[in-house]
Amino acid sequence: PKDMPPGAVHQLLRGGYDKVYEAGALITGGHSILDDEPKYGLAVTGFVHPDKLITNAGARPGDVLLFTKPLGLGVLATAAKAGLVPPGVLDRAYGLMATLNKAARDAMVRYRVHACTDVTGFGLLGHGLEMAQGGGVELEIDAGAVDFLPEAAELARMGVLPEGMYRNRAFAGDSVDPGETELWRQDLFYDPQTSGGLLMAVDPEDTEALYQALEAAVPSAQRIGTVREYRGGRRIFLK
Repeated sequence: PKDMPPGAVHQLLRGGYDKVYEAGALITGGHSILDDEPKYGLAVTGFVHPDKLITNAGARPGDVLLFTKPLGLGVLATAAKAGLVPPGVLDRAYGLMATLNKAARDAMVRYRVHACTDVTGFGLLGHGLEMAQGGGVELEIDAGAVDFLPEAAELARMGVLPEGMYRNRAFAGDSVDPGETELWRQDLFYDPQTSGGLLMAVDPEDTEALYQALEAAVPSAQRIGTVREYRGGRRIFLK
């Protein structure tokens, strides 16, 4: 915007530069436009060895599911718009969103990880469904093992939920057997995340070593379930 203070523009650009540098990359160019709504984005270009690709489509029966950040960022963002979130809680949410998945990746590549996806706009169950479909498998998730931001859990119990949660449920819900999982907890599994954690399908023999490495490197190392042979029908089972 024409009336955006130059200092705010500089902070925005500095924040982007700092995160790109932390990721081990460089900003090599860009352009600016004048618009009523501020926007900032990056396009990433690079090279990867074809034998070292980790996609969301390689999960195997017997793999263990590890996850690296707590859920609830979408709920907090929605509640913040209504002034329902204390500043200290928002600061923690901002910190989680600004935490790169680089440390998780650096730990992951030392072990046999058959599939991986970041959990972002489709929520845990939406991205989990894509992993299950891509690998031709089904996932069993221990609902009680998934970590939430405590304030987000409280808000979800109150019914403070983002619109994207309903879209994610519409997308993935028919493929999920919720078992006896409480509704508020299910809602958080569909909660769209901004810069969420990594969901990994790990060889069972490497799980403990990778889990210990993640405990020292990520916001919340979690062992949340297992991969099973697909038996037809639903792809994700909550227990």
